Amino acid sequence: MNLRRFSRLAVPFALAAALLASPAMAQTSEDAGFQAYLQLLSARARAEGVSEATIQRMTYGLTLNPRVVQLDRAQPGGPPSSTPSPFAPYRRQHVDAGRIAQGRDMMQQVAGLLPRIEATYGVPGKILLSIWGHETHYGGYTGDFDLARSLATLAYEGRRRDLFAGEFIAVLKMADRGVPRERLKGSWAGAFGNPQFLPSVYLTTAVDGDGDGDRDIWYSRADTLASIANYFRKAGWRTGDPWGVSAAVPAGFDWSQVRNRMVSPTCPAVYARHSAWKTVSEWRRLGVTPLAGIRDDTLAALFQPDGAGTPAYLLTGNYRVILQYNCSNYYALSVGLLADEIAR
Repeated sequence: MNLRRFSRLAVPFALAAALLASPAMAQTSEDAGFQAYLQLLSARARAEGVSEATIQRMTYGLTLNPRVVQLDRAQPGGPPSSTPSPFAPYRRQHVDAGRIAQGRDMMQQVAGLLPRIEATYGVPGKILLSIWGHETHYGGYTGDFDLARSLATLAYEGRRRDLFAGEFIAVLKMADRGVPRERLKGSWAGAFGNPQFLPSVYLTTAVDGDGDGDRDIWYSRADTLASIANYFRKAGWRTGDPWGVSAAVPAGFDWSQVRNRMVSPTCPAVYARHSAWKTVSEWRRLGVTPLAGIRDDTLAALFQPDGAGTPAYLLTGNYRVILQYNCSNYYALSVGLLADEIAR
């Protein structure tokens, strides 16, 4: 073999291989894959009745968002820890003086709206304000990621493809029904507006609280509060019951006698930390004392997140409604506690 000739031929082959392996080529390949997947999503949107004009307008120039991929992959995964982190620091961060003061101030500002919304939906105004405060600091920050781009990216990435493909179609339906593109911004994970609804939730649950013909959960306080209230009513909120109450647990309490032996089909790790259901009168007979008003016939589960000698709570079915908004014990507890502080 002519070694000189082989050397001359090897150079362009090696260069080509290096180019194919380069980040630029990989990026081009990924972009092509994303654009192909976008066509599949567009076909699905078409089949679900979204107009061609909206599909073209919402997908024109859409590219993969690497930052969204990075944020999604940074989310915790795997089985939950056998030793949960303590609730007390979370509570201090989320039921803080600033959020309480803002909530009380907002309650005064919307005092003319709340009685009608409470009467219509049966959900206390303090709960609605607490959700708003937790989600966006009462509208202080609602997110600036382009929803169509974020949702298409998350669907393409594939970790939760079914969820985000559906939400991408839902955001196209929102646009098709007249929601302006400039409103379609939110968190990297696709939630938006004052209550941080996903697009599918907006389509089924957002309501026009002020009667102007627009379901505006971005700028209208009436629409924001009524939409949160509608979410809770649809999720099964029981008018007249609290979310729960603080409770005193006697020293040496035998938790084995109230162990929850049921496995929840959703969020099992969250519900596994609660006791079995008992009426408040049954809890009293076991020595557990409610520290606020609650009917004796109310069913409740006992939860003491940080262990013996720390705050405990009797949780009603309405607590589980809060969990449907965000299936985290610490989120739901802090929503209830902030609501009580706002109304204090």
